[in-house]
Amino acid sequence: MEFKYTVKNKDGALLSGVAEANDAAVAIDALQKRGFIILKLEPVNSTPLFAKQFKILQRVKSKELVNFTRQLSTLFSAQSDNLYFRQIISEVASDIEGGSIFSKALANHPKVFDDFFVNMIRSGEVSGTLENTLLYLADYLERQHYLNSKVKNAMVYPAFILFGFLVIGVLMMVMVIPNLTKILEESGQELPLATKAIIGLSDFLRNWGWLLLVILFGGAGYIAYLFKNSIAFRHYWHGLKIKIPILGKIFKKIYISRLADNLSTLITGGISILQALQVSADVVGNLVFRDIILEAKDQVRAGGTISGSFEKYPEIPNLVVQMIATGEQAGALDDILKKMSSYYSKEIDTTVDTLSQLIEPILIVVLGIGVAFLVAGILMPIYNIAGGM
Repeated sequence: MEFKYTVKNKDGALLSGVAEANDAAVAIDALQKRGFIILKLEPVNSTPLFAKQFKILQRVKSKELVNFTRQLSTLFSAQSDNLYFRQIISEVASDIEGGSIFSKALANHPKVFDDFFVNMIRSGEVSGTLENTLLYLADYLERQHYLNSKVKNAMVYPAFILFGFLVIGVLMMVMVIPNLTKILEESGQELPLATKAIIGLSDFLRNWGWLLLVILFGGAGYIAYLFKNSIAFRHYWHGLKIKIPILGKIFKKIYISRLADNLSTLITGGISILQALQVSADVVGNLVFRDIILEAKDQVRAGGTISGSFEKYPEIPNLVVQMIATGEQAGALDDILKKMSSYYSKEIDTTVDTLSQLIEPILIVVLGIGVAFLVAGILMPIYNIAGGM
C-alpha cells in the first residue's frame, strides 16, 4: 500500500514523497525513525473521477468558521490566564519547530506532562490516531479532575470549621480566660476540675505557646523532609492511608478507580499491556498499589495474568479480581476496566456524599461538647459567684 507524505526534516525543510507500507502505523514509524516530522500522510488511491471532490465546489460554511474562531479564542484565553503554562507551550512549539516529535517535546516538561500523558501521545503518533488519543486523554483528565475535586470539596467544609473553632478557642484561652481567672481566684471558692483544667491550659498556652508552635512547625518540616528523602516513610504513610477508618475505604476506592481508568485508557490508546501496567504503577499515587501493579507486570511478563497476581493481595477486592479475570478470559479487558472505573467512581460519589451529610451533625456534636466544656468550666462558677452576692 502506498502513502503520500509531507514531512519536515531536522533542518526545517519540507519534503514530499510516497512511502510503501502495510498500513499507516508502519509508514509513520518508518518516517519518524528517519527523523522526519510528519505534517501530512494519506493513502494513494485511484479514486474514480465521479468520486473526486472538485476544489471549485468545496467551501467552508460560515458556522464552521465561527466554531473554529471561538475554539481558537478559548484556547488563547486559557493560555493567557497562566503565564507559566503559556511559556511551557511556547517551549514545546519551539522544540517541534526544531525537529523534535510532539511526544518528545512534551516529555521535556515532566512536571506538567507526566508519563501517562506522554505515552498516550506517543501511541497516537505511532498509530496515526492522535486525534482520538487526545479525546481519550481529555475524557480521562476530566474524570480525574472531577474525582479529585469531589473529595477535596468534601474535606474543605469540616477543615474550615475545625480550623475556625481552633483559632477561636486559642484566642479565648490567651485573651479571655486570664481575665475570668482573676475573678474566680478572688472569690476564694473551690474550683471544679473542669475549671482547673481550662485555667491550666490557658496558662500553658500563654507561657509555652511559642514552644508548642516550634514543635508543630518543626515536626511538619521533619515530616516533609522524610516524605522527600525516605521511601520507607512514604511507603508506611501510603499504607496507613488505606487503613484509616472510613477514609481508608475512600482512598482505596480512589486508587482502584484510578488504576482501572489508567489501564483502560492506555490499552484503548494502543499501549502494550506491560507498558500500560508500568505507566499505571507510576501514576496511581500510592506506593502500596504501585508495588502490587509492578508485581502484576512481572507476572504477566512471565506468562501469568493480572487477576492471578492481584488475588494475592488483600488491598485488591475480590470483585476487582473477578472482573479483571472475566475481561482477560473474554479478551475484552479494556471494556471491563472501563466499566469497573465507572462503578468505583459512582461508589466514591456515593460514599463522599454520605460522608458529607454525616460530617455536619458530627461537627455540631463536637462543637457542642466544646462549648459545654467551656460553659461548665468557666461560666457556671461565675454564675455561682453572681448568685451568691
